[in-house]
Amino acid sequence: FFFFRVQRRRFRVPTSSTMVKFLKSNKVVVLLNGRYAGRKAVIVKNFDDGTSGRQYGHALVAGIATYPRKVIKKHSVKKQEKRSKVKAFIKVVNYNHLMPTRYNLEVDLKATVTADVTENATKKEAALKEVKKLFEERFKTGKNRWFFTKLRF
Repeated sequence: FFFFRVQRRRFRVPTSSTMVKFLKSNKVVVLLNGRYAGRKAVIVKNFDDGTSGRQYGHALVAGIATYPRKVIKKHSVKKQEKRSKVKAFIKVVNYNHLMPTRYNLEVDLKATVTADVTENATKKEAALKEVKKLFEERFKTGKNRWFFTKLRF
């Protein structure tokens, strides 16, 4: 028997400075864990290196808790309005529980949803109403149709 010495290749492990940042603002993601699992959301602000409270990569997201229902022409105006309502949520989520998609949503949420919103209940309530209004407006214009359809799984 002959034993050959196998030469091992040494691979360079990419560091955080060389890795591509793909979880950016306005990127549409799907939440994987928790109450809103399977729901679509938009990254408002990302914290790649973490913060003092959360020492891991996480993102502040705003998403759809209840999707708008199907609207057809024969529905009355009142019924169409009722069916095109959206319920929103705001949440801070670990990167491990996000699945990025190829879509972006060009909605300016930075002004309404900030990092301190999640701690204060009254601020969160006001921000949720604003996000709901922006999402419904975007839905009614017919843009980003994929974002407003429920995931089938």
